[in-house]
Amino acid sequence: MSTLSNTVSAPRVPVLADLFANTWVKNAALIFGGALFMILCNRISIPVPGSPVPITGGTLGVLLVGSALGSWRGVSAMLLYLAMGLFLPVYSEGREGFEVLVGASGGYLWGFVVASYVVGKLAERGNDRKFVTAFGSYAVGLLIIYACGLPVLKANTGESWSWVIHNGFTIFIIGEMIKAAIGAITLPAAWKLAEKTR
Repeated sequence: MSTLSNTVSAPRVPVLADLFANTWVKNAALIFGGALFMILCNRISIPVPGSPVPITGGTLGVLLVGSALGSWRGVSAMLLYLAMGLFLPVYSEGREGFEVLVGASGGYLWGFVVASYVVGKLAERGNDRKFVTAFGSYAVGLLIIYACGLPVLKANTGESWSWVIHNGFTIFIIGEMIKAAIGAITLPAAWKLAEKTR
């Protein structure tokens, strides 16, 4: 219990965005950039036979945006991305509209918001500086996304839990672990580069 308390009350450390964002204008630009990055990540979309949920680069985008921007900017970027998708074809497979947010894959999209906050908070504790802690943070973020996505997938499809877990989670595990590893390599490397150029 004391370890958990120490983690929660640990002082905030800078995230990558803090090296650049010292005005509201720069913060707004970083949030907008995070939303645009999510659009680019979701351009990568591979249909999965038997599943209404495609493989996308979106989950990797959430991990990188949350870590790089921190909790509040990460959430703001995700909410902006979701809002843009109401009017523009920026969701995976070029979809748009409110029906996507309440459809089969909608829970995953809302999970992006929660995961970006948690991953951002962990980055604010310095977890994005080393591979092992970054990978652990990203694994937690991914579990959050799937925990939000699976109940909505079940509600929309009416399928059994075994079908939902298989087609909405199990078949994606290996790919998601690869994404977590990519993120866990990228962020510490970005920190090393930032420290060299400061």
